[in-house]
Amino acid sequence: MSDQYSLNVRFCEICAGFLSEGGKDSVPSLTRALDTIASDLARNEDLRIRMGSDGPSIWPSLQQLWNFLADYPSADADVPALRILVISVARFTRNLVASVAENQRNAFGVEPALRRILHLYSSWSAIQITDSFPATRMAVQALSNIVTTNEDLTSRLWKTYLSLPEEQVVLIRLLGSPDPKTILSLLILMVNCIHNSAQRRSLLTRSRVGARICITLLDRMVSLHDAEESSDGAKAFDYGYHLFAHLFDGGFAPDLYNSLSVEGEVIAPHQTTLLKLLDSYLQSSKMCPIHCDMCPMLSEIFFCLSSYSQSAIRRAIKPSNSEPLEGTNEHPQELDLLLPKTCEALVLAVQCIVKISLLSEEQRTMDTSAEDLRATFRDATSTDELLRLLDAFLPRIYFGKAVIQPVTDRTIPSSAAEPSGFSYLKRDLVRLVGVLCHRDAIFQDRIRVCGGIAVIMNMCVVDERNPYLREHAILTLRNLLDGNKENQDEINSIQPSGYWDEAGVLHEKVGATLR
Repeated sequence: MSDQYSLNVRFCEICAGFLSEGGKDSVPSLTRALDTIASDLARNEDLRIRMGSDGPSIWPSLQQLWNFLADYPSADADVPALRILVISVARFTRNLVASVAENQRNAFGVEPALRRILHLYSSWSAIQITDSFPATRMAVQALSNIVTTNEDLTSRLWKTYLSLPEEQVVLIRLLGSPDPKTILSLLILMVNCIHNSAQRRSLLTRSRVGARICITLLDRMVSLHDAEESSDGAKAFDYGYHLFAHLFDGGFAPDLYNSLSVEGEVIAPHQTTLLKLLDSYLQSSKMCPIHCDMCPMLSEIFFCLSSYSQSAIRRAIKPSNSEPLEGTNEHPQELDLLLPKTCEALVLAVQCIVKISLLSEEQRTMDTSAEDLRATFRDATSTDELLRLLDAFLPRIYFGKAVIQPVTDRTIPSSAAEPSGFSYLKRDLVRLVGVLCHRDAIFQDRIRVCGGIAVIMNMCVVDERNPYLREHAILTLRNLLDGNKENQDEINSIQPSGYWDEAGVLHEKVGATLR
């Protein structure tokens, strides 16, 4: 009898003995044996191949062992000895199938039982017990090793999981785990599943269950964002980012953004989080052609958010048609509570548009046949009116103090415009105009015709809510004037109508013509 034959016989005998005795009393001996074999398998690929292929076959015994664990009464599933056994069986399975395709195919039969165990350990009661986390992690790692690098098994697993009823999708349930190590193991599995597969990415972004998975993952990304560097939470965040980067690489950003929409809302919280990830992705990207699919989406987002913002600001700064407040001549102001969040998302959309435009310009400099992606955004961007409204709506913050503007029917108390969602909005809109009008006579003329030059000139000020606003406005003016005589004449015709005092307050000049 060979040593390999003895190892297979030993495994089958200890499994049979454990199952015949009913389980719990013989757990220690079984776990010790499994842990010893698992350690040998981790170090020796030849041993994994031989143990999986030689007789007597270990696969029926392994299947029976997983079925026993999956069928154990839920009421007793928190027995410490059984948790230890789940860890040992999962570790053995994980090591046995690693990088051995035939073992993966044979082990795939345990997936339904393994899924039931993960369903149990991802329940609300189970995740309250920190001692259950190691068993959950090891089970996830076993499942990951069973399918990783095996295209057929990965596709079968992914299709099955994304077609289950939502309450049975263990991916969603596991993403709710408070254990960062469990989240990390799960995200490694998910990234491996969608890697180099357009079909599986499509399922994730277009199916109902896939959208629910992405919503849950985006929530976790927010909670993991501030994790300490090099911690398991930070590593989990990085893998989550890589997962979305794979989706962006494949051109699935529009599908995903649409799947996260909420009826009746101009922007959903998860769409804003996705825009943050997309902005980060674009800032680190150097390849332009892969972003072409994002241009129509970003144009539509900009137009939608800009239109909503302009409408909300107009309602806030203009007198209402309703009756004046009792005892006064003042009309009630209509302040849209969604405006700060809308502007926050608008800033992200503008930053994405600017980055793609700059990448497009760089590529066209190197390759004259390259497509000018900036043209995609020009018809959808009407920044001048929004800038004009923002200037009336938002007081400038001059060296830590808000500039007090004269009270008119177009101003509101500064406290109403303080939310952080407005930060950087003027600056990035000015920057967008500067990028789009660079060496583009048509866009330069369009800005002049709609009165945008005066608006940009009015942005050449210090505003602590918009760092470097003045510098970006000056650069934008330079691009507006470059090679455009009509714009240059427009600038020359504009005379200062006021001046700023040392406190940052604007005073009108006597006899000046206001524009």
